[in-house]
Amino acid sequence: MAPKRVSLAEAGPVKKPSHSAPTRVRVSVRLRPYISREDEGKEGPCVRGTGDRSLEILNWRNSMETMSYQFDAFYGERSSQQEVYTGSVKPVLSHLLSGQNASVFAYGPTGAGKTHTMLGGAEEPGVIPRAVRDVFQMVREQSSLPASQDWEHSVSMSYLEIYNEKVLDLLEPQDQDLPIREDKDKNILIPGLTQRTIGSFSEFESHFLPASQNRTMASTKLNTRSSRSHTVLVIRVVKSQRVLPFRQLTGKLYLIDLAGSEDNRRTGNQGIRLKESGAINSSLFVLSKVVDSLNQGLARVPYRDSKLTRLLQDSLGGSAHSVMITNIAPEQKYYFDTLTALNFAAKSKQVVNKPFTRETLQAAALKRQREESAQSENAPKKRAKESHDRPAQMTDVSPTARSPPVEVCDPSVLERLLTLEKLMMGTPEKDRLNLLRTVQESRQEIKKLKEKQKELEEQALAAQSLLAESRKAAAPSLPSASSPSDETLFMNHKHPSLLRKTSTAKPKKQQAIVSPLLVLPVQPLTHAIVSCKAEQTKMKSHVPEGKENWENWETRLDSSVLQKSRDRILSLLNTGSLKELKGLQRIGDKKAKLIIGWREINGAFTQVEDLQKIEGISAKLLTSFLKANILSTIAH
Repeated sequence: MAPKRVSLAEAGPVKKPSHSAPTRVRVSVRLRPYISREDEGKEGPCVRGTGDRSLEILNWRNSMETMSYQFDAFYGERSSQQEVYTGSVKPVLSHLLSGQNASVFAYGPTGAGKTHTMLGGAEEPGVIPRAVRDVFQMVREQSSLPASQDWEHSVSMSYLEIYNEKVLDLLEPQDQDLPIREDKDKNILIPGLTQRTIGSFSEFESHFLPASQNRTMASTKLNTRSSRSHTVLVIRVVKSQRVLPFRQLTGKLYLIDLAGSEDNRRTGNQGIRLKESGAINSSLFVLSKVVDSLNQGLARVPYRDSKLTRLLQDSLGGSAHSVMITNIAPEQKYYFDTLTALNFAAKSKQVVNKPFTRETLQAAALKRQREESAQSENAPKKRAKESHDRPAQMTDVSPTARSPPVEVCDPSVLERLLTLEKLMMGTPEKDRLNLLRTVQESRQEIKKLKEKQKELEEQALAAQSLLAESRKAAAPSLPSASSPSDETLFMNHKHPSLLRKTSTAKPKKQQAIVSPLLVLPVQPLTHAIVSCKAEQTKMKSHVPEGKENWENWETRLDSSVLQKSRDRILSLLNTGSLKELKGLQRIGDKKAKLIIGWREINGAFTQVEDLQKIEGISAKLLTSFLKANILSTIAH
């Protein structure tokens, strides 16, 4: 069967978990048979069993005393693989079919028999083959029950090793270090880990045995086949309901063979073996810290300090039914390794887990069932709805289907219509009607604006024709000879109706924009020249003494030169940079920055006199500014 890559947990809508009573980690101790050739000093065994659950070890401080330990089970030298499996492992397997997790891991020093306990041999298979065989047996038995006719079961496997703090896939070996993740429900995931569906024990062996050859093994002075990595086998049992409400129960069995702690002074490790030993001892040290933190009730448990403890997070203080099989050796040279393993096992049996049932709902099956039920319910009402849907279809026309041609619309209006059309694609019928109503209102607004524009254009044409007629009527009354200086002085004056200030307010968002009317400047009436000259002569009589030259300096300049200078100053105020503004007379660095700031907030200056709106520029300073800059422009 072709492998597929998935994570260790399946996503889906999670129901409220069904919690079981808290359970303690069950700790068993298995004593390896005494090997005389391993006892160099011929001192005999240093540990012995005193009952089914107790043992004693010599006190290294006083050889005449012993230290006693109590565990959930003790298996002596003559215990068989069947006894270990039946007494400690088999009781936790029944939780898998209830959607709960179980975990079994072997711990102990190198050479104590951990791999033998987990794998075993052809004549005496270990925990892993016995557990997998019983999982298939339980699935078959439950499938044959009448109450399980609406349920189906599937079993899959994943196999990995942690080598030098790298998570490696053993089913499909690669050099890639797989990441470890945690989902929102606190499930540990390994994205990219190979998962293969298995239907029988023989199919399991066809995948497991070749993958076991990929595990990193090496020879040391203490063990000819020493495990150089931690291995984790995950058996996943999924129980799915075929009918409503399509429940799905997922249980996982973790079978973990830990590498043994090593004393490099006795193993003789060098080079790469020394690096492997350092990684093994470091991960086991973090494992000890995790157990201590759980027993002390600390707020932070250092699961993330090692890849091993990250994977064991569910087994220690998590939601799994956990069993730890501690393997020890009886020879004197393993004394301190055995003592350390027993102390760790004694601490581990105080760790409490909180198992719960992992139940999800199959989203795809639920969706399919809802669609089928909806179709069956709507079938009798289909004909009745057809007559109601026809007028709705007439109104449910896309905004652009009935919109005016593209070249007629303003670009901003067209953009709004396209945005509304996109919004209507995935909205309910009521929302679509509201959007259509909005589109209709926008069209009416555009129509009103076009009518207003047409009216303004007609008024502008009427004003131009009236202005032309008044000019013709006033032509005979003008003097036959007028001085050139008078004509040039007032040639830039405009009709009073064109002196209205234009608004600088920005148009509101999402409104149609009507371009402003462009009306050409009209030549002034000649009778305005006479009135303006009369007013100027009248103003001269009211100028205070000593201010004649100051107040009337503009009247002494040619109007075209004056206007050009003002236009140049206005252009600099609207487009000039900081350096160019500082080049003007009476404008320093501070005032130049104020001008730029005002321009960014309020827009362009419509006339030079708008400078008075800036804080710090008075009317007197404005007059001084105009005189200095206009005279400077004329001088150049």
